[in-house]
Amino acid sequence: MSGPDADTREPDVVVVGAGGDAPALAWRLGQQGIDVLMLEAGPFHGNERFPNPHAERGEGASRSPADLSGDLLDEQFTAREGDMGSPVDGKLRWGPADADRAPWARTVPQTGVISQVAGVGGTTLHYYGNHPRAFVPAINDQPHWPLDYGDLVPYYQYLEDVHPVKPAPTTPKAELFYEGARRAGYDLTTGLNVEEEGYRPFPNAILQPDEALQGEYDGDFRDLSGDTLAAHEHQGGPHPRGADFERRAKRGSLVSLVPKALDTGHVEIRPNAFATQVLTRAGPGPLEACGVEYRDTWTGRARRVFADVVVLSAGCIETPRLWLNSGLPDDGWVGRGLTTHHFDFVSGRFDADTLEEIIGQRAVEPHQGQAAGSRLDVPGAGGIAVNTFAPGITAASMYSESVNGFAFENDTSGEPWDTEGRVVGQQLKDEMSDYRRTLTLICHTDDRPRQDNGVSLDPSTEDEHGPIARLDWSPHPEDDERRLDLARRSARLLEEAGAEHIHRSAAAPIFLHMQSSMAIGKVLDTGGEALSADRLFVADHSALANGVGGANPTHTGQALALRTAEHLADRYFDGVADPIPADPTPASADD
Repeated sequence: MSGPDADTREPDVVVVGAGGDAPALAWRLGQQGIDVLMLEAGPFHGNERFPNPHAERGEGASRSPADLSGDLLDEQFTAREGDMGSPVDGKLRWGPADADRAPWARTVPQTGVISQVAGVGGTTLHYYGNHPRAFVPAINDQPHWPLDYGDLVPYYQYLEDVHPVKPAPTTPKAELFYEGARRAGYDLTTGLNVEEEGYRPFPNAILQPDEALQGEYDGDFRDLSGDTLAAHEHQGGPHPRGADFERRAKRGSLVSLVPKALDTGHVEIRPNAFATQVLTRAGPGPLEACGVEYRDTWTGRARRVFADVVVLSAGCIETPRLWLNSGLPDDGWVGRGLTTHHFDFVSGRFDADTLEEIIGQRAVEPHQGQAAGSRLDVPGAGGIAVNTFAPGITAASMYSESVNGFAFENDTSGEPWDTEGRVVGQQLKDEMSDYRRTLTLICHTDDRPRQDNGVSLDPSTEDEHGPIARLDWSPHPEDDERRLDLARRSARLLEEAGAEHIHRSAAAPIFLHMQSSMAIGKVLDTGGEALSADRLFVADHSALANGVGGANPTHTGQALALRTAEHLADRYFDGVADPIPADPTPASADD
């Protein structure tokens, strides 16, 4: 049997993954004239070299921004809930581009569901565009980070200008949330560096709505720029229709950072390329990375690409899986320390008269405005945010998944909610019939890194890429206490806003906001390079040292990726021309 073919092109840096964080790193390296090849396991949407990405392989790679097409995005992103988001056969799933094949498998022994997307842009293809910074105490006061919060601020600022990041617009459901927060005694937070409790609009990477939407709009939405307030972020955020590729409102990596990376002329993206092994050789130290072996997911053909530096950016599950399948050194922290924000959901159903009095309309209308957009920060415990899923996901996440059994079995006396747990049958129909008068909140718990939580290999199950990943995660009692505190705060906020019925899901684990399985300070040094191998870096959410306090992790993941790019360029190339300047302002400043 012949071995893997060698790639004819040898880049300076090969990056495994082209998801939420990797394009930030590639863009920054490309700015320095460093040639980068990105290997992405999933499809490349909106690219003319891959016009039918779920039906045929297309061409091998893309390296020109001229390949990007808004017209193709209009064709491929339908905004239909099942077509885009089904974890089995949706376009945004963890699986091969070939729609006739099953999704890729992981082993999850405990109750829980993994929510990730394969493809250029990764899980930012269905994220809600929220870009809060890490909570200051989560970095400066917890023992996990070897960096100071101020080390990340210049990179936050850089990204906030680039995306751009602005306060989310206030829609009726946001105003209902704010009124509940005010009545519950919380103050408005006005700065970006969070150190104390308070409510605020989400710092948000969704372009601001067109001014025409400020009044009674009766025109063609194709004539608008910016956010159409259609709440289709989870389905890919394809709006506004007819806009150029880079002018789509939701600034996921696909439409924001990928074009900028390609614009440098030094970045190539190869989709449908699943990395199976990190190649190494003896170096001045114990080991150094020199390339990657990968498999074409359409043809099954194995290839090898060699480079001066290897960067793993495949996410909190696949990065440690690749590391372990490659036989790289493990000191006990590879894949371990996983945090996941231990989600919970609390919803309030409102009387139409109450809503008319507070927000001037007789329904919450979850579909009006962004899916999220407003939040309450509680440093030390986590955060609470408006989270208005589409109906199908609401029925599943809010009412059908719980670790506390069925609602009819649970005694809720003494708690600030009326029901708790799974809702089924006629009761579920009744709850969903009131969907338009329901406000749903999500709790992001500040769960802490623990060595027994994380990713390992399942020795009993292999796929075409080797032993699959096994994810073991359970909350510590302290994490449960923080989640319960957030759930009670959510219920009281809804009660103060006038909710007539409050339900807590006591949700089963949802592995969406994943962090810290390859943590800086444990597996990586302060520049993002492996402690046990030279020329090997990690630049994804797994490098985060903890769950950043409960803030959505995308902003910090991208900021750390920019910082890692500069350290990589400084160590192995000619340094960084025009480095991002250090920020002289104190962390508590309103910047």
